[in-house]
Amino acid sequence: MRYISLIVLLLFVLAILSFSMLYTVRFTESAVKTTFGKAGENSIIVEPGLHFKAPFPIQSVTKYDTRTRIVQARSETQQTADDFQVIVEAFLTYKVTDPLKFFRSFSNAGDRPIDHYIKAEDSVLQDLLRSALGETSKFSITDLYSPDQGRSALPQLEERVLNTLAQGGEGGNPLDDYGIAVTFVGIDRIILPEDTTDAVITRMGANRDRLAERYESEGRSQARAIEAKAKSDADKIRAFAQRRADEILAKGEAEAAPYLAQQNINPELAVFIQNIRLMRESMAKKFTLIFSTSDYGMQLFDPDILQKTQGELPVPQSNPSASAGSED
Repeated sequence: MRYISLIVLLLFVLAILSFSMLYTVRFTESAVKTTFGKAGENSIIVEPGLHFKAPFPIQSVTKYDTRTRIVQARSETQQTADDFQVIVEAFLTYKVTDPLKFFRSFSNAGDRPIDHYIKAEDSVLQDLLRSALGETSKFSITDLYSPDQGRSALPQLEERVLNTLAQGGEGGNPLDDYGIAVTFVGIDRIILPEDTTDAVITRMGANRDRLAERYESEGRSQARAIEAKAKSDADKIRAFAQRRADEILAKGEAEAAPYLAQQNINPELAVFIQNIRLMRESMAKKFTLIFSTSDYGMQLFDPDILQKTQGELPVPQSNPSASAGSED
């Protein structure tokens, strides 16, 4: 029974030693192994699997997740290039690229890796992101709020902020010195304060009025140019038509001159022939002539005279034989 207790005790001690001397590193992690709290160039473990170390407090291991993490910045008021105040909400993604630099920079925040992340995000990344958002001042409000699809300058603003962060901001240390790499910067939204919104609407209205006035001026100028060209073209057409008419008239007068000369030999005969020609051409078609009963020779057609002479005129008798013959 005593030997069994010793064996159990030995197994328990071995389990404790194994727990304190063995550790695992996942493929998504990097570890920093310290000896009496100090880490050297050979302290980084990136190979996944089971590893050995001296028991605590001789050696300890701090493991960092190397996957991408996200930091959401607090809303900040920024000024645009055209003196508008806007509220910018942004975020960034980063990852730990050098565990040793990261450990040396933030290990004084505590023993846990999460304490290191919090200090890196609050004391470095948040401040750098707010400072880098000052790049907004290089863009106008119309650049950020473009009415044309795909013409907004937000991608350029995000790129400039990312470059500023990589350099560590104005007077700051590059993020590489902290063992950090920012992989992406995004603008969640840009909010216009109420005063800025009113000012933007007023300015947009003024811009629209200026554009409308400019287009109207251009339209009037083009209308005057079109009217002047149309008048010039009309004058040319009238001048050409007048010259052509004069040419035709001169040609007609030249062709008519021999006939007029012949008609001038006997004008009365020429007038008579023209009258005869007019009557012939007029009477070639069906027409109606109206005469007055007062004209010479037309009195017999007067209804009063016809009534007076109706009883005096002999009434012709029908011929029976002719009628009979006609019936045959």
